Amino acid sequence: MAINYPNPKKTTTKLINRANLGMTLEGDIEATNQFYLDKQRAVIYKKPTPVQVVTVSYPARNKAKITEAYYKTPSTTDFNGVYKGYYIDFDAKETSSKTSIPLKNIPEHQIIHLKRIVDAGGIGFMIVYFSVYNEYYYLPFDVLYEHYLSSINGGRKSITYETFKTLAYPIKFGFNPRIDYLKIIDDIIIPSLS
Repeated sequence: MAINYPNPKKTTTKLINRANLGMTLEGDIEATNQFYLDKQRAVIYKKPTPVQVVTVSYPARNKAKITEAYYKTPSTTDFNGVYKGYYIDFDAKETSSKTSIPLKNIPEHQIIHLKRIVDAGGIGFMIVYFSVYNEYYYLPFDVLYEHYLSSINGGRKSITYETFKTLAYPIKFGFNPRIDYLKIIDDIIIPSLS
C-alpha cells in the first residue's frame, strides 16, 4: 500500500509491509494475550526480566534515567498464566533459518524450568516463528526435551524444520487473536491430558 502526501512539490511514497502488522513475535503474543484477557478466556502475561539497578542519572527531577543495570538471575520463560485451571508457561523463539532452529537459542535453564512445569502438571511449550516461511508453530515440550537430551548425548544441535512440520502444530496468524495458541491447547493438549 502506498501513501502519497498532498504536497505538490514533493510526493513521498512509503511502502507498508503488512506481514504481521509490523509487530514483533513477542508483541503479537502480547496482543493475543490481551485479546484472551479482554474476552475472559485466559489470564496470561509476559514476565518481567529481573534486573538490579546499579546507577541512575538524574538530569532533571522528573527525568531519572537508568544508566547501568544487570540481570539479577537468568530469566525463565517469557509468558505464564492460567487457562481452564491449567498453569501455562512458555517462551517464544524466532529463527531466520530455512532448515532449523539451533538449540543454543534455547538456554538450558529454560528447558529445566519447562520440565519442572510439565512435571508439576502444567502445560509448557515453545512458540517458534520461522520468519522465512512466515510460519508459527506450537512446539510441545516433549518434542523439545527429546531433542535437548539427544543433543547433550552427541546428537544434532538443532531442531529441523521437518520436525516442526511433523511433530509440532502450526498456528495460523490472524487479526484477533493474532497467534491463537489456545486453539492447539483446546484441540490437542487438554484432550491428551485426560
